[in-house]
Amino acid sequence: MESSAKSKLNRISASKMRLVANEVKGFSLPEAVDILKNMPQKGAKIVLKTLYSAGANAKYKNPDIIEDALYIKKIAVDEGPTMKRFQARARGRAGRIRKRTSHLTIILSDEN
Repeated sequence: MESSAKSKLNRISASKMRLVANEVKGFSLPEAVDILKNMPQKGAKIVLKTLYSAGANAKYKNPDIIEDALYIKKIAVDEGPTMKRFQARARGRAGRIRKRTSHLTIILSDEN
């Protein structure tokens, strides 16, 4: 049985979030939670929150499921829309600032 959770429009670039997501890919749910709790990155907090949500979704679908048996089957980080801002530069010019966002999808499974 599979369950999933999505987190959209996270204010962190997809490349920074992928660094965190690749660290927990394939781990069981309790191991991934332990790893993420000890990571200092901003993306770790977002991934952890989404991982808890996916675990809760699995528990909702099947109340008899054992949480230790769940593992991360797929974790995907995609780019979201980029907010474009401008900052004043010298001699009347403008410098572009790109505020990037990302979408996170986690799929948990208890099947081998």
